[in-house]
Amino acid sequence: MTKDIRLAAVPRIRWRIFSLLVSFALVVYFQQRSLTVASERIMPELSLSQMQIGWLQWAFVLSYAFLQFPGGVFGQRLGARTSLTLMMLLAVLATAAVPLAPAILSGNALFAVLLATQFILGCAHAPFMPVCAGVMEAWLPANRWALAQGLHTFGMQVGAALAPPVLVILMQSFGWQRALFFSALAPLVLIAVWWWYGRNEPAQHPSVTEVELAEVEQSGGMPADGSISAARVGRILRCRGIVLLTLSYVAMNYVFYLLQNWSFLYLLQERHFAVLEGAWLAALPPIGAAIGAGIGGATTDALCRRFGLVWGYRLLPLVALPTAGLLLLAAVFSANPYAAVAALALSFGAIELTEGSYWAGTMRIAQADSMAATGVLNTGGNLGGIFGIPVVAYLSSHGSWTAAFVIGLGAALLAAVAWLGVDTTRPLLSGDDVAGPPVAAA
Repeated sequence: MTKDIRLAAVPRIRWRIFSLLVSFALVVYFQQRSLTVASERIMPELSLSQMQIGWLQWAFVLSYAFLQFPGGVFGQRLGARTSLTLMMLLAVLATAAVPLAPAILSGNALFAVLLATQFILGCAHAPFMPVCAGVMEAWLPANRWALAQGLHTFGMQVGAALAPPVLVILMQSFGWQRALFFSALAPLVLIAVWWWYGRNEPAQHPSVTEVELAEVEQSGGMPADGSISAARVGRILRCRGIVLLTLSYVAMNYVFYLLQNWSFLYLLQERHFAVLEGAWLAALPPIGAAIGAGIGGATTDALCRRFGLVWGYRLLPLVALPTAGLLLLAAVFSANPYAAVAALALSFGAIELTEGSYWAGTMRIAQADSMAATGVLNTGGNLGGIFGIPVVAYLSSHGSWTAAFVIGLGAALLAAVAWLGVDTTRPLLSGDDVAGPPVAAA
């Protein structure tokens, strides 16, 4: 008994590393929402149209989507410690440039520079989630991957929820330029802590004990394979399970981007809330998403223990995705504006229930190539934004919010159907072109 108590008292460095990833997630989504929240001030002051704001969002998603897979390969080869440091420093520079640009530019030149900042921010953020997936795989037991992905998404959505009220309060006190500039510099302390404390894998960290190292190794955790080759990249792109997950993620992320990027303007324009009230209410959908992500990750791990890896990963998306689509309809057809806010929050929560299934399922299939494979997954996810953002921008600028939400229902249903073909028990083995034998549930 004494020995067991001593072992339980050994600090687990892996959860400290994971807490840094969650903190980064909060920062990343705060940065991504900043421009959208500030657009209510930016549009009249810089003479930008709502369609132009949509193109700024689209520039971010364009680079963010198409650099996911290369970014995952880059992170896998360079290592998480260095790659996360570099990408977050670039994100700080891109975010800080937005409020500085109007001081020296105007008109078309200013709009071009703003496009460039969003494109660069997308480049900086693109490898983030794939690299974090590789860190989780190296540091955490396999039977906690879905929970970890859910909590990681929880951190993202907390950042998204904080952005509207925090930035609106700062803008009312200091103006939108100072508000964006000060918030852009805040992550520098976190970046310094990560560079000092973070490591690519447990064996490289001086504080990791033999006990913790054995726990991770025995439970299926594995470090990213930095020797990834072109042949292995090809196997990832041909893997049936990864292809189906990616196609499903394309459709799911139309709904994600609809709720993430447009809830604030929808509440102002369609539901006619005042700016500050709308900012606080716009925080509710991301809060719903954060709660959904945390619950979804834990639920997915529990379902895997109860039903095995195939149906354990499938069940939640098959239920949650259609539910999210129906809640979109409830939001737009509700006569009560506060009921509409509640429906948006519940819809976003239902969507984010599935994040653990998508990411941990891909990690199960890809194993040591998880950074590259989740890069493929998130490339597909952000294609949903590339297709969806111009559509929503066009429809909303013409007052057709209902049509944008009805399309979301169809996308959610398609995302659910694709899960019926996903088998997470067939891992992509690094030495074979075909999937390996089924693996047991952890």
